Amino acid sequence: MTPILNAQGLCKKFGAVTAAWGISISVEPDTVVGLIGTNGAGKTTFVNMVTGYLKPDAGNIHFKGQDVTALHPRQITRLGICRSFQIPQLYDSLTVLENVVVALGIVLHNSKRSWWARSPKIVPAYGTPLMVAAEMMLDRFGLRSYRTSRARVLPEGVRKLLDIAMALAVKPEMLILDEPTSGVSTDEKFGIMDTVMSAARSEGVTVLFVEHDMEIVSRYSKRVIAFYEGRILADGAPAHVLGDPDVRKYVVGGQVAALSTSKETTRA
Repeated sequence: MTPILNAQGLCKKFGAVTAAWGISISVEPDTVVGLIGTNGAGKTTFVNMVTGYLKPDAGNIHFKGQDVTALHPRQITRLGICRSFQIPQLYDSLTVLENVVVALGIVLHNSKRSWWARSPKIVPAYGTPLMVAAEMMLDRFGLRSYRTSRARVLPEGVRKLLDIAMALAVKPEMLILDEPTSGVSTDEKFGIMDTVMSAARSEGVTVLFVEHDMEIVSRYSKRVIAFYEGRILADGAPAHVLGDPDVRKYVVGGQVAALSTSKETTRA
């Protein structure tokens, strides 16, 4: 199968610090890949290079066969890669509904890729088809009860969902999530991921997500890539990578033991 994303030999230095060295990753369509590693391991550097926020010092990145190495973030977004951020990027003074409408309106202005934008009855800016699409996004992400709430007063978990809903508004072919459960309570994390993954998988969107919570990684990833000091330490099925001696030593530490204990308790 032809990879949807193919990054080869990526290198990036910040002064004397090597953030990425020889990173090569190919991702097949319609899969879910978890990226793990300690702080400073190179995960976010890789994501920022793929999405155009950083330019690699060496190497190249192809998306659907097209070289996107030198493209700007907006150009890459238009090609079909969207991302959310560790700190949600929202319009805090606007309501939840208005945030989604703005995201859909930007898509309408820039492209005709979304199903609602292809309607022959579409009207400019805040026309009926756009509002219908926004309401559908609220329902899909369980945000209807927050419809009129200002983004600034939302709980962190809801802010995360809204940020991801806005990223999915354009119906991207690849969605990159930067720590989707950081700052979210233990009680909320699985519900948030269930909602996000259900929305993404129903559309056949390829997902890459950066995460420090090994329960989340083990539960939702089909493949895990472990970063360490700017290099790839391990790459494969979750059980294989999380059980790798070097990954256990340098990346996840006691989380693997805690994860195993949790599973045993559940089975009991």
